[in-house]
Amino acid sequence: MSKLERLLNLVAALLNTNRPLPREELFEGMQGAYSDDPETARRAFERDKDELKALGIPIEYEEILRSEGAKGGYLIRQESFSGKGPDLAPDELSALHVAANLVRLRADPLWPLGGDPGGEDRPAPVAELIGDDRVANLLQAVAERHEVTFLYQNGQRALQPYRLSFSRGRWYLSGWDKDRQAERSFRVDRIDGAVKLGAAESFDRPPARLESADDQPWRYGPGDTIKATVAVDAVHATWIKNFLGESAVKEEHADGSLLIEEEVVNKEAFRSFVLTFLDGAEILSPPELRQDMKDWLEALQ
Repeated sequence: MSKLERLLNLVAALLNTNRPLPREELFEGMQGAYSDDPETARRAFERDKDELKALGIPIEYEEILRSEGAKGGYLIRQESFSGKGPDLAPDELSALHVAANLVRLRADPLWPLGGDPGGEDRPAPVAELIGDDRVANLLQAVAERHEVTFLYQNGQRALQPYRLSFSRGRWYLSGWDKDRQAERSFRVDRIDGAVKLGAAESFDRPPARLESADDQPWRYGPGDTIKATVAVDAVHATWIKNFLGESAVKEEHADGSLLIEEEVVNKEAFRSFVLTFLDGAEILSPPELRQDMKDWLEALQ
């Protein structure tokens, strides 16, 4: 079982329980996920737990009272995992549902917030996120730090993958090109044939980001610069701090959520960036930028 599969199975097990699960019970229910050696299994579980917490997944520990005494167990509370939705008016919520359904997702993540028309009244998707075995393998490679090899423009490439992103209808892979000894980016649809994975955890990601926050497209163009304040849910906090840098964080709250501040010139580019988080981010100010988002979403209806 791969590390990525193990982490997903662990989250599923902790979400789908109505009582705290002791570590030993988790191991028993996840056959093959952890070593048969108790100490090795414990260390692997602690690493998994720390990684999930760093991603903003709220794993809780509780004491369980039994006849033989107290014993600890773990769980993820549904209400903690989903978090509190943004405080949206009905017309804003309706517009967000329309935007979410412009791309085909397995389930619209906004229905739990309310406003589900149900059945045939749901808007039909007009686009679908593309992906194939190359994308699936690269997602695993980035998550588990596998070196990858592939054929690209008639040349063999060996890469330590740092990031896989989807932009303007295409997947892009970024990382350290071992042969050229430099950072490189590749369009995944131009990779010829299969992507081969090496051993897991075979390299360390650098602390620096591949792209500078100064290169963000919303910071350039004609017009005046405005200061935008955006509330970001805890589940996205780690990623957005890495992407924009600590300097963008205006406030960090006890629940892990953030208040970020960005200089914006190109409103359209910034709107696209915020929409990638769906209901996980909300423009708070200035009022004209929030209204611009609302007007744009309403125009889609």
